[in-house]
Amino acid sequence: MRHTNDVCMARTTISANGKILDFSSPRIMGILNVTPDSFYDGGRYLLLDEILARVESMIRDGADIIDIGGMSSRPGAAVISEEEESARIIPVIREIRRHYPGIWLSVDTVRSGIACKAAAEGADIINDISAGNIDHNMFRVIRETGLPYILMHMQGRPENMQLNPQYRDVIREVLRFLLNHVKTLRDMGVRDLIVDPGIGFGKSVAHNYQILAHLDVFRIIEAPLLIGLSRKSLICKVLNVNPEKALNGTTALHMIALQNGARILRVHDVRQAREAILLHAQLDNTLKQG
Repeated sequence: MRHTNDVCMARTTISANGKILDFSSPRIMGILNVTPDSFYDGGRYLLLDEILARVESMIRDGADIIDIGGMSSRPGAAVISEEEESARIIPVIREIRRHYPGIWLSVDTVRSGIACKAAAEGADIINDISAGNIDHNMFRVIRETGLPYILMHMQGRPENMQLNPQYRDVIREVLRFLLNHVKTLRDMGVRDLIVDPGIGFGKSVAHNYQILAHLDVFRIIEAPLLIGLSRKSLICKVLNVNPEKALNGTTALHMIALQNGARILRVHDVRQAREAILLHAQLDNTLKQG
């Protein structure tokens, strides 16, 4: 069965800080890791000049959102203090806001304290890989700030999530997890939600491909669907390459994700993701016209 862009969602937009982002067409989230140890680009963007140059490049190439991460979530990554995470992220938000006031800024954090500080500095979205399970104040902070929230599934924590992930039915279990957490947030009054099934977070290669193949199932959640597979191990292990050589595989899987309903691609390589979206739109329009 072929899947089209006719995605049934209760909400096709999010809003923050006087801006509205529409997901009737897929969007691109550009990854900005201001960390020394992220799995692909750790250590590349530590100085403000390097960071701003990277942001300018991603915006020029077509990024709709810049996602700032101050603590690596790669398997086995060390946990840093909240003070260190804040010192990495907050000055970056300020500088990006000063130079690019209109760009959507997302902050990748599991800590409610960081979310509060980021909101005060002009961040637009909180991207929480733990779905509030690491910091139980996160949902309250999201309600109080009114910012859109990215809810992601992860089995375990970054330090142990890939030791031996087990599921009876990965699709059913991830879907149930997301539905339950979405209901909790909506009952609290949070309306601007994005969901992410968490490719690579507590899942084997086989689990990841099951999720990708059945991504359309997650449309039942009625929220924009984010997919983050850029240069990850589900590509590297199949192709026997390292992340540096995983761009072609990333683009191939992005097309599958778009066919199956992804509305946001979280990527290291913005231009290539934009090209995939344009080509997918051309194919989809051609098929609709018969």
